[in-house]
Amino acid sequence: MIDVKDIQKSYGNIYAVKGISFSIAAGECYGLLGPNGAGKSTTINMLSTLFPPDTGEILINGLDIKKSPEEVKKILGVVPQEIALYANFTAWENMLFWGSLHSLKNNELHKKAEELLQFVGLSDRKNEKIKGYSGGMKRRINLACALLHSPKILLLDEPTVGVDPQSRNMIFELIESLNKQGMTVIYTTHYMEEAERLCDRIGIIDSGQIVAQGTLDELKQQSGIKDVIVMQCNQSPDAATIAAKLNLEVEVTDHTIYIQTDNSKKDLTRCVISCSETGYEIHHIDIQKANLENVFLKMTGKQLRD
Repeated sequence: MIDVKDIQKSYGNIYAVKGISFSIAAGECYGLLGPNGAGKSTTINMLSTLFPPDTGEILINGLDIKKSPEEVKKILGVVPQEIALYANFTAWENMLFWGSLHSLKNNELHKKAEELLQFVGLSDRKNEKIKGYSGGMKRRINLACALLHSPKILLLDEPTVGVDPQSRNMIFELIESLNKQGMTVIYTTHYMEEAERLCDRIGIIDSGQIVAQGTLDELKQQSGIKDVIVMQCNQSPDAATIAAKLNLEVEVTDHTIYIQTDNSKKDLTRCVISCSETGYEIHHIDIQKANLENVFLKMTGKQLRD
């Protein structure tokens, strides 16, 4: 559905995107995870045909965006990071305006707008001006406007910025519903939990480059990150003895044992038994699951910053 090959984009002497490549299958939700300034929005802007890459190639549904930008736009729905609504228009007026840009016939547009207002849960507020909406409501109307022409692909550039947790969860549910219906989704975020929840595959982008991509399990494997079983004991254990019994990597700090494992659920019981048999009394057990935050830190050498 989408093939991005070695694209670059610079602004003067500053390279925002430095030769990234990725492919997205039809019906997939692909996440671009990275901090602000990593190149996420620039990538989305190139995919949406707002401007072409300096070098490289983007094919969307077999169409080259440089050669067929108008055809590409017909199958794209774009939800930008900044709210793209007229504050003094009502939600209904905004939808009619944006829908008219897609040359939808009046009856078709009205019907679609009603359906989408129902979909985003704002039918009862459609005649209120946008300036009176909360941040989450604006985001939901922004999403509805991007869907008026029934696009095959949805580009979402950090669509939950500035919204409350309840509204954020509602936006997640809307995106999940669209994806289940077969819509291809590209989702940029700098929130780990969003990428973990929504995306089939994730590209970790930093300083204009994709440093790793794959499913969460594939990223864990690439990074070498493992689950850690943490056990606090009544005395300082001998790491070598425990490691030999378990055949796992073990570290000890004071009275705490850290055991790295690919499968904490599978190995927990034998870890407890081995430590007990060795004579250590366990006071507390914790499992630190390998997650996207660990992977990002390992891949980039830095924490994900705002």
